[in-house]
Amino acid sequence: LSICGKLCYAIGGAPNQVAGSAAAFFLQIYLLDIAHITPFHASLVLFIGKASGALTDPVAGYFISKSRWTKIGRLMPWMLACTPFTVVSYFFMWYLPPFVSGRVAWYLTFYCLFQALTTLFQVPYSALTMFLSTDQKERDSATAYRMTMEVLGTLIGAALQGQIVASAHVSHHCTVNPPVNTTDSRHDTPSFPDPSDPFSHQAKVYMIAAGVIGGVYLLGIVILFLGVKEKDDPYALNSDRAIPFCKGIGLTMKHGPYVKLTASFLLISTAVQLEQSNFVLFCTHAAGLRNHFQYLVVTILVSAAMSIPFWQKFLQRFGKKCAACGISWMIPFAVMLVTIPNLILAYFVAFVSGLSIAASLLLPWSMLPDVVDNFRLQNPHGKGHETIFYSSYVFFTKMSAGIGLGISAAGLEFTGYKPGICRQSKDVILTLKILIGVVPAILILLGLCILLFYPITEESRKETKLALEVLR
Repeated sequence: LSICGKLCYAIGGAPNQVAGSAAAFFLQIYLLDIAHITPFHASLVLFIGKASGALTDPVAGYFISKSRWTKIGRLMPWMLACTPFTVVSYFFMWYLPPFVSGRVAWYLTFYCLFQALTTLFQVPYSALTMFLSTDQKERDSATAYRMTMEVLGTLIGAALQGQIVASAHVSHHCTVNPPVNTTDSRHDTPSFPDPSDPFSHQAKVYMIAAGVIGGVYLLGIVILFLGVKEKDDPYALNSDRAIPFCKGIGLTMKHGPYVKLTASFLLISTAVQLEQSNFVLFCTHAAGLRNHFQYLVVTILVSAAMSIPFWQKFLQRFGKKCAACGISWMIPFAVMLVTIPNLILAYFVAFVSGLSIAASLLLPWSMLPDVVDNFRLQNPHGKGHETIFYSSYVFFTKMSAGIGLGISAAGLEFTGYKPGICRQSKDVILTLKILIGVVPAILILLGLCILLFYPITEESRKETKLALEVLR
């Protein structure tokens, strides 16, 4: 693979991360403080939206596995076809409708559409890794390029969104650290009125950000189409038949390495999603860092982007299972931030969290091709199983993340979160601390414990590589 080809492949996946990052960090606070829907309804939007994306995964995998080869490949037509609709649904997801009563249905509709359409892109895009090269090192290298660009995309999305919409969350009558026992009623009034006008300042800045990110989507798919050439299955014989989708699902669910890898990283990805979705709320309401949240988000993502090459070198030298230990680095520092909400400590925690997030992003996508190779060795006369593995993996991680986000938003509703006020109750602040510190720590530790039983080692990976070369 040429460096140019790897870069074009990597850039193609960045727009999904740009949009996903903006939604992960800002959608919950947008729904609560700008759209002024209740935390319970916000939890429904977040959970049902994620669930719809998750349910689309096996459907997408089924139809993609049935697709015939075209002049531009079997996977590329899917990515090209869904991108324009993804851009439109993303824009309307951040549009504030002039009516109030139907806002929940509006956001639920377009968030579900966006999640389903990104799935139609993500499944063929992630499976494309297997059709770039037959060499494991080349695929690992392409994955490292992809993860670097996706983390940069996450950085760009959070930075663009954060800088453009920061003014929507600044209120001149909110002090940075309001006194606890104040009797000043202004601290209990909304920091801005309910903006029913879709062209109010708060609504307008979110639409501007959505338009900019929509342009990034179109640029990314053009670069992917022009710079990447999809290859047909290099191992399949002309006589080999595609594995039926339902049978393939059953086989993947019985494949030990895949089950352990998926179980581990669905817990870890849920922890990262909880950190992302509640971080801005935590900084705004629980840590007294209202004026710094966009810079802290950028610090996390710059750290993650810079550390991807380090993690790639680390896993090449010490192995992929050993590199997974880096995911746990964020735990003690996140607990420190919750207990000692200090500005300098917050930036240090942001930096360390970026290192851990980079490891959690790189490792599953680097290990999944090894699992697919292992399955190929055990089932040498079938083809088309790659999309089944990738679609079902994305399904499980999205479903678990949706459940986690729904529960977190419902927790805020239960403890009495009030949209737009300067100072939340002690119960809300305690809930945010638990969602940022305690819950992610437990999920990460459980995920790493499961990963200890993951059976594919560096030695077995090399043996699989040699056996597949003989097969080919």
